[in-house]
Amino acid sequence: RLGEKLTYIHRQWNGLQTFLHDGRVEIDSNAVENLIRPIALTRKNVLFAGHDEGGRAWGRIASLIATAKVNDVEPFAYLKATLEAIALGHPANRIDDLLPWNFQPLS
Repeated sequence: RLGEKLTYIHRQWNGLQTFLHDGRVEIDSNAVENLIRPIALTRKNVLFAGHDEGGRAWGRIASLIATAKVNDVEPFAYLKATLEAIALGHPANRIDDLLPWNFQPLS
């Protein structure tokens, strides 16, 4: 059993060194897991949407809503502005401008 523990430590050594040398690195991934849990649960719940394409569409919308929340963007304002931009002919080659982390609400 000691050999198993030493093998585990050896496999994790680079990550441990990163943690020890960079104070910004967390010892575990709980914070990130807690942020993505609602996204994963919503996607899982969509499996019961009644139709495959409807489930995929809802999964995309739910992902955008959760991503907006993670980026401190109000989801309704984000979706409204994004859909209006697309309807007004936002260029497809600049789609990254419409992602939640690039969203600039009108003031």
